[in-house]
Amino acid sequence: MAYTGDNMTRVLFPGSFDPPTNGHMNLLHRAAKLWDEIDVVIAVNQTKTCTFTAEERLEMMKTLVQDYPNIKVSVWDRLIVDYAEQVGAKVIIRGVRAMVDFTYEFELSMTNKGLKPGIETIFMPTDPQYFVLRSSAIKEIALFGGDISSMVPPLVAGALKKKLEG
Repeated sequence: MAYTGDNMTRVLFPGSFDPPTNGHMNLLHRAAKLWDEIDVVIAVNQTKTCTFTAEERLEMMKTLVQDYPNIKVSVWDRLIVDYAEQVGAKVIIRGVRAMVDFTYEFELSMTNKGLKPGIETIFMPTDPQYFVLRSSAIKEIALFGGDISSMVPPLVAGALKKKLEG
């Protein structure tokens, strides 16, 4: 049950979103029913090479969540727990598809817990039809001209096609 007023439940859903997938959107759709406010945080990681700029990912996500009044989108280039502390969020949502995801996400959550003990991580498994959606695989399929229409929203498919052709 969601709370209102001073007890509003604010959660973060961080990720690179390079590109946003139908799996991401599935998790956001489900999370929007559970929590009062969701901050999608587009992580800028200097050690990662992204296909889309942070600004491009921000604009795509803003468009994709425009029909959700309780979702906002931000870009952040530091520790996600610092963002959580800054905005008063006590929960981080992490999507998991398989045990390999869980292992990585569990280690990350333990690191975050060590940095900021008051922030919790909740793991949400993806719905079965999105089980194999990995951004890297989607980009590779698109690069070779494969059909990604069932993997990403149409806006993203068009942007990815344009980016890879350019």
